[in-house]
Amino acid sequence: MLRGKRLALLAAAALAVTATACGGGGGSPSAAASSGGGGGDATSVDITLQEWAVVVGSESAPAGQVTFNITNDGPEDVHEFVIFRTDLDPGSLPTDEHGAVDEEGEGLEVIDEVEDVAVGATEQLTVDMDPGSYVLVCNIYSEDEDEAHYQMGMRSPFEVTD
Repeated sequence: MLRGKRLALLAAAALAVTATACGGGGGSPSAAASSGGGGGDATSVDITLQEWAVVVGSESAPAGQVTFNITNDGPEDVHEFVIFRTDLDPGSLPTDEHGAVDEEGEGLEVIDEVEDVAVGATEQLTVDMDPGSYVLVCNIYSEDEDEAHYQMGMRSPFEVTD
């Protein structure tokens, strides 16, 4: 009887560890995508915004709910996170006179965005995504510094698979 109780306790402990490992939320961003996060069957993808890059934890995700965990590592600038659906090369998106992406440009569809992510802040965005090619961008233009973050290199390709 004692052996049966020990096995039951071990099974319960293993189940608790598995549930914790597969659950989402909280914690620091990692460099990998995993199931869990935004709830239900969403895929979680960590995004780090920094001068001058959009660093993705995974360059692809399966179609459906995708939760982007967005952290601005700065070190100085506020950034934003914009998801474009497009077949265009990430470095060849249509731009305005300042070098920011023309969000109404030919061949682009804005899917969603999070504006004004402060240095050190983490935001979360869950989007229902169809299979296809996307580009993840910081599209801020700073008049004071005459900098278009997209032109400075803040862009990354992203694929959504069937």
